[in-house]
Amino acid sequence: MASNSNPIQSSPPSSHCLIALFTAIIVLQAFKAASVTVPTSNCYVLDNSSRIVDFTNWTGHSFEYSATPDLVVQFCKDVETRSQTGYVDFGRYDKLSYFVAGSGQVDFVQGYYNGDLAKCEQSYDFMGRTSQVNIICGSCLNGQCKGGACICNVTYESPCRVLVELTIPCENPGPRVFKGFTVGFNPRTWEIVYNGMTQLGFEKPQHDFSFGTEQTRVVLYMTAIASLSTLLKKPIVKVFPDKGLEVRLSGSVASGKPPTTLSPTMLIMDWRCEKAHDTPYAVNVTIPVQGYEPIQFILTKTCEFRQDREADTTRGWAIFGVLSCIFAVSSLVFCCGGFIYKTRVQHLHGIDALPGTTLLSACLETVSGGRQIYARAEDLNSAFASEASWERPPLSTQGTMRQNDRKYGAI
Repeated sequence: MASNSNPIQSSPPSSHCLIALFTAIIVLQAFKAASVTVPTSNCYVLDNSSRIVDFTNWTGHSFEYSATPDLVVQFCKDVETRSQTGYVDFGRYDKLSYFVAGSGQVDFVQGYYNGDLAKCEQSYDFMGRTSQVNIICGSCLNGQCKGGACICNVTYESPCRVLVELTIPCENPGPRVFKGFTVGFNPRTWEIVYNGMTQLGFEKPQHDFSFGTEQTRVVLYMTAIASLSTLLKKPIVKVFPDKGLEVRLSGSVASGKPPTTLSPTMLIMDWRCEKAHDTPYAVNVTIPVQGYEPIQFILTKTCEFRQDREADTTRGWAIFGVLSCIFAVSSLVFCCGGFIYKTRVQHLHGIDALPGTTLLSACLETVSGGRQIYARAEDLNSAFASEASWERPPLSTQGTMRQNDRKYGAI
């Protein structure tokens, strides 16, 4: 008989999931600050005042310019010409592409490289066809496309390079970025903050980026432009929950030394689990910057069990080492003093002058069954005396033997 109850609907949600969800919400509210996080795409730029302008919503949007041939700009993707003979690629946009602030009436400049190489084999560094897109926030300089988004003008510098003038409604500038500042793990394997922007995965608590319980130390390096490094202040650390994880900072960063690109500074973070917790602890590191938005990133650490202090674990070995040193020095002084006493006072020499030789001889004699291994001088003298008396009989005995001999010979 089938049951009417649905086990999936009747089972309560996991308590661990609810705890993790509520913890993430509370942590985000507790650490809410105007930190600068890298956009989700690479379609962004820093303006002349170092404020971030994000064009992620325009990624892939097509702008067409009717001419012979037609030119199409797929924003933050590629530039190409289209005709009845086919498409010709005039460059592609990637993470290493050229997207910087402009000058004069041009707000931003984009570069597209590595287009079709046919008939452009002599191009610089074999980059093929290339294009440059000048972005104007507002209206075209020639009066076209007022308040809209379109291509204002197209100029072919050569068969291998084209200049495009594009107008687009720009987004409002974001927070000011401290350019050239980098924070990463030492040795250099991963950046937490790159070019002043917190990388994805460290802008909020992430369980996948958590450190294990066994790892008690994390070393970070920091670099900055030398002319701007004095604007950095000492880092501030906050932990959530505020009890259960002990965090101590050391290194040149904690002492206030400014970093440079040629001489990075180190931030050593020692953390110890004082209390086990179901969800990872969130450690918010904030670095104030004068005149800029603060640099902020979050590291997480799991605590599956309580960890003792490092001093407690090494205290026993330290005591043992001190006692061993005292015993060794005392033994050496005792041996030297005993040797000098036996040589000067008791007039002993060689191994007999070493302290403890008598005790060692007694132990060896006991182990060997009571037989003496080393014969003393007086024992040797008595043995020689007995041997002499045995080989040379007394005079009375010799006289008796001679008398007997005479009697026997007379018979």
